[in-house]
Amino acid sequence: MTLSLLTVLCLIFVSGACIGSFLHVCIYRIPRNISIVFPGSACPACGHSLPFYVNIPILSFVVLKGRCLFCRHPISWQYVMVECITGMLAMMTYLRFGGTWEAIVWFAFAATLVVVSGIDLSFRIIPDRISIPGILIFGCLAWAVLDRPLTSIVSGVLAGGGILYGVALVYYLIRRTEGMGGGDIKLLAMIGAATGVTGVLFTLFAGSLAGTGAGIAAMVKNRQTDRQMQIPFGPFLSAGALVYLFFGDILIDWYFFQVLS
Repeated sequence: MTLSLLTVLCLIFVSGACIGSFLHVCIYRIPRNISIVFPGSACPACGHSLPFYVNIPILSFVVLKGRCLFCRHPISWQYVMVECITGMLAMMTYLRFGGTWEAIVWFAFAATLVVVSGIDLSFRIIPDRISIPGILIFGCLAWAVLDRPLTSIVSGVLAGGGILYGVALVYYLIRRTEGMGGGDIKLLAMIGAATGVTGVLFTLFAGSLAGTGAGIAAMVKNRQTDRQMQIPFGPFLSAGALVYLFFGDILIDWYFFQVLS
């Protein structure tokens, strides 16, 4: 890796971390129906407004040792985690797609999945105000920027929403209780708008595999045998979509040419 590329990646990481700081604002405020623009950043414990010099992504958390400058209340690790993850996603997007409009679309897609995952982990919901507009926005961007045909976009939306809706319907008919939230259905439809049918199938397989593993690990850790333990599925769908975005072609080729050959 050349020095110039390393410098570019560092700048991209810093820019991504700054965007991640805003994404955490979205994660915190959207479920609470608070504007993501006004008021400015403030400590959730004491309510003191935060000047820019104590609101620098990652660095402020380290310098302040994870505590508010004014009330010394602990700052959640979620802040710095979202900033680091978004910074890493920004670098990975650049390495995968270069400095192109395509890269900007995919980074916006990845950032949206970060917000969805953060909200689902904290509140067990996926807001319609994100997923429904996301279907239209990423569908339009896939057509205008990614040069995908409308048939691929529509089929991806129908596959994403239809598969999970069918699973939820069958589960309800058998168990007479909801086993799949409507937010997950709309999220996978949004993923389908951006990635198509192949992306939906990969996302669903990878997300289900990861979710099952996490569920088993949680049951073992908590020494529970309750099969109805609720684990949010949105983060696993998001992770599956990101794996497809960055490594899908490699993994699919490996599967067909190495495993099935």
